[in-house]
Amino acid sequence: MDSLLASFLVPQPHFSLSLSLYQSTALSVLASYNFFKPPSAPSLQIIITMKHEDQKTMQLSPDMTSPQLPPTNKPSPAWQEGPIIIGAGPSGLAVAACLTSVGIPSTVLERNRCIASLWKHYTYDRLKLHLPKSFCELPLMGFPEHFPKYPTKDQFISYMEEYAVKFGIEPWFCADVVQVHYDESIEGWLVCLSNGDELASKWVIVATGENAEPVLPKINGLEMFEGRVIHTCRYKSGKPFEGEKVLVIGCGNSGMEVSLDLCWHNAIPSMVVRNTVHVLPREIFGFSTFGVAMALLKRMPVKLVDKFLLSMSNVILGDTDKWGLRRPKIGPIELKNHAGKTPVLDVGALAQIKSGRIKVVGGVKEITKDGAKFMDGSEERFESIILATGYRSSVPSWLKDGGSLFANDGLPKTPFPNGWKGEKGLYSVGFTKRGLLGSSMDAMKIANDVHLQWSQLTP
Repeated sequence: MDSLLASFLVPQPHFSLSLSLYQSTALSVLASYNFFKPPSAPSLQIIITMKHEDQKTMQLSPDMTSPQLPPTNKPSPAWQEGPIIIGAGPSGLAVAACLTSVGIPSTVLERNRCIASLWKHYTYDRLKLHLPKSFCELPLMGFPEHFPKYPTKDQFISYMEEYAVKFGIEPWFCADVVQVHYDESIEGWLVCLSNGDELASKWVIVATGENAEPVLPKINGLEMFEGRVIHTCRYKSGKPFEGEKVLVIGCGNSGMEVSLDLCWHNAIPSMVVRNTVHVLPREIFGFSTFGVAMALLKRMPVKLVDKFLLSMSNVILGDTDKWGLRRPKIGPIELKNHAGKTPVLDVGALAQIKSGRIKVVGGVKEITKDGAKFMDGSEERFESIILATGYRSSVPSWLKDGGSLFANDGLPKTPFPNGWKGEKGLYSVGFTKRGLLGSSMDAMKIANDVHLQWSQLTP
């Protein structure tokens, strides 16, 4: 996850703003819009003002079941006994639970009003886990037995909520971290919040993940488009697009699934495929493709496993090149290891591409007021544009002393499985590009490492 303009209409009642009178400022408005603000805010103007009001009052919302951030007129609980965990998504919950299991307290900070806010508010309704539940369990607690092989979004959210309750994880909500740096005078990390409070600890665990912010690409003419433009983080269902011609820019897992969902709601999607892409079947003869690959990698080199996966893909899916989905020269696992590019697991989109219900188009040259011009010289009209252009890390905007661990792009310098530990008590979890399984592995490593230090510090 995924993870957005003469007219920019977010398909939710809290933000509907025609920019036809504001063409000169359309892009600046889009760039300043807080996509990950809780979607309960009624308008853009109120979103901007409420951002500060929320941070002052920290009122409870219906889904806010844990302690809110202390008001600014009270002293900050400066020194935290255990690690400060930034982010209450699955990765943050996993490391908090692992710490709890070895008797170490933690302080979990979450900028939104609930745990797993990305899953709750910024994913589409039809989303299911792409991998079997056995590969997506958080440490120390499995999924309920009655859950299907591929749990739904709502089932996964329910699982995370039960997980937090079981391990007594009570995040500080609306705790917007604006800066983190190492303070030599206290020999610890200072965490500064947007309401002025400051917390400190010997350890900081960054759990904001790879998908903290939507990527908004620069596309020629996008500000002139008179239809609606949204990022997939605001896409919920294809129902509002029924009967429309929709341009989906991006062909990763989100782009494929959104295009498929649009088909199911009788829209007419065209999907931009600018570069090469690996499309694999989700299962090989009833077994998870991911599981098969993991088993084979224990006995075979990556190149041989890639050859097997591509052979099986050709048998099951056919030659994807003929449908405009050209494969990279490097195999899917090798590409994932070297470039972090995840292969697409087909859940039905390819059949719609073959049938013609999803049209594959090449790179966009420019957007016009009512459509798009493509690199091959063709031009089409569209009523809506959906940006399936992915997400990025937010770490560079607030972590000031993370050079030992993080690169300029906000991802760990050292690849998996060694990118979880930096210097002076700095850790990362959820940046492995190995999904929930990688997060769980890193969470356990971090808890063990902190426990060793904790044992030396406490009698």
